[in-house]
Amino acid sequence: MSAEPTPLAIDLADDRATALFGEDLLLALEVGDCVALHGDLGAGKSTLSRALIRALAEDPGLEVPSPTFTLVQTYDLKIPVAHFDLYRLSDESELDELGLEEALADGICLIEWPVKAGRALPKNRIDIHFAFAADGGRTVTLHAPEAKLARLRRVTEIRRFLDGHGHQGARRRHLTGDASNRAYEHVYPADGSARLVLMDAPKRPNGPPIRDGKPYSQLVHLAEDVRPFVAIGQALRQRGFAAPEVLAQDLDAGLLLLEDLGEDGVLDGEGKPIADRYRASAACLAAIHDTPFDREIGIPGGHKHVIPDFDRAAMKFEVELLLDWHLPWKRKGQQATAEERASYLAIWDQLIDELAGADTSIVMRDFHSPNIIWREDREGHDRVGLIDFQDAMIGPSAYDLVSLVQDARVTIERPLMDQLMADYLSARARKADFNEAAFLKSWAIVSAQRACKLNGLWVRLKDRDGKPGYMRHLPRTLWHLSVAFEHPVLAPLRNWCIEAGIEFPESPA
Repeated sequence: MSAEPTPLAIDLADDRATALFGEDLLLALEVGDCVALHGDLGAGKSTLSRALIRALAEDPGLEVPSPTFTLVQTYDLKIPVAHFDLYRLSDESELDELGLEEALADGICLIEWPVKAGRALPKNRIDIHFAFAADGGRTVTLHAPEAKLARLRRVTEIRRFLDGHGHQGARRRHLTGDASNRAYEHVYPADGSARLVLMDAPKRPNGPPIRDGKPYSQLVHLAEDVRPFVAIGQALRQRGFAAPEVLAQDLDAGLLLLEDLGEDGVLDGEGKPIADRYRASAACLAAIHDTPFDREIGIPGGHKHVIPDFDRAAMKFEVELLLDWHLPWKRKGQQATAEERASYLAIWDQLIDELAGADTSIVMRDFHSPNIIWREDREGHDRVGLIDFQDAMIGPSAYDLVSLVQDARVTIERPLMDQLMADYLSARARKADFNEAAFLKSWAIVSAQRACKLNGLWVRLKDRDGKPGYMRHLPRTLWHLSVAFEHPVLAPLRNWCIEAGIEFPESPA
């Protein structure tokens, strides 16, 4: 049998510290988590529970009555919470009537006096034991399966990071997570100063080698720690662009405390593009592409980041997603033949050859609506806040314009797409050496490259990762591919797709 994970012990000085720990605990919980709270009367169980529930409700004045007499109190929040007090429970079989199993199916449960439940509680629960300390405070000891305990350790590590950089007592609220191992929090300093953003991005572990002895992240040049984010953000700010300032950092731990650029974006309340904001973003992008960037960037601490190339290997590896996932889905399980695969990859070799001499620049890779912050109170390019640029490469500048005007998750109707293209081209044409025809050819090629990747990725997310919701984007990204096919350089790929049975909608809807 494997050894029990080492418990996590935390000292809490008073009720305020206990409430703050309750708020932090929320950041480590997921749907289905059961938290068993052990301890004598007055030890802090209810203090912790109230703080957690109020934080989840984002309402510090929310009435959170003790469930001593009702046995359970439920809260219909963004994650439902069931707060149990089992002190008056006469038999563990009554838990079925109280709906413990149903509550865990789509929410989290907080259970005071869990000993009354006997063996009816889930084995993979989180146990928190409260004990009075000699100095009048409390000590809590946390026991849990290793995966859950790791989340709890991370939450406490972030608290120590904030404390160590002058933010004792700061309140934390989950902001968002993304498809990688990064998560973000809003941080509200105790002194009432401006809200901050915390990036929680532990070093990405290398996956198994899948080609040429390299894992996926290295093949496609994904950032594996926070150093690239620090470097690229520094380079952007030095050149007058609005990337968040890094206010505190622990590079080894993967923790950054950042300036908060705000919450406004480039979409309206219905999720549709705001044309003026998109046009300002296209103008900002043109300015970035007209600005030279050093390939090697030094950052505080004596570290250096070398911006990688968007090379042939990365491009071809990504377009294989269409072969390996989209085509079998379209054919109800039938894989591409050896001849189809060879022909497809040969076409891509020819297209990548066509990119030789293309206009190149720093490419942020995902210059699209989720990563653009609108700052109404600023002027010029400073209105366009930039985030999520850690995977930046040196490659065809057209790639970022594709990301903007062919947003994978938001429909940019053709008139606005054409307007944004015209705005960008007009801005770039101010430099005598800009070749519009060559740029449009590279735009078509990288548009097709990105669309082939995404049209395979959506299927992979559904079939391999159990995330079918992404398939709603498939008609849009198939339409993007058909737009790329309007350029004659894409004729061989267009013919291959038609022969393979891939169909293209006439509109993104």
